[in-house]
Amino acid sequence: MDNPEMNSDTAPQEPANLRFLRRLVTVLTATMISGVILIIALIVMRFNAPPPDLPDSIAVPGGAAAISFTQGPDWYAVTTDANQILIFDRVTGQLRQTIEID
Repeated sequence: MDNPEMNSDTAPQEPANLRFLRRLVTVLTATMISGVILIIALIVMRFNAPPPDLPDSIAVPGGAAAISFTQGPDWYAVTTDANQILIFDRVTGQLRQTIEID
């Protein structure tokens, strides 16, 4: 039962590649945890952001009905049932451009 080659004072050495893998797994785990926390923080920040300014009402010329609405930094657009895209200025609310859809 006594093994003269193995002394209780000396522990077996860990191979270098196993030590590298252990550190790699630890670093990757920390990176993944940080990434998940970052994604959750970004989602929370995005949902808590104030909604964009929308016009109270939009007067669509020609009696057409609005189908959809989209917006850019200084404009918003309305598509109508008359196959038109109406682009309005965000500040003044004036019609900037009309695009006919074929």
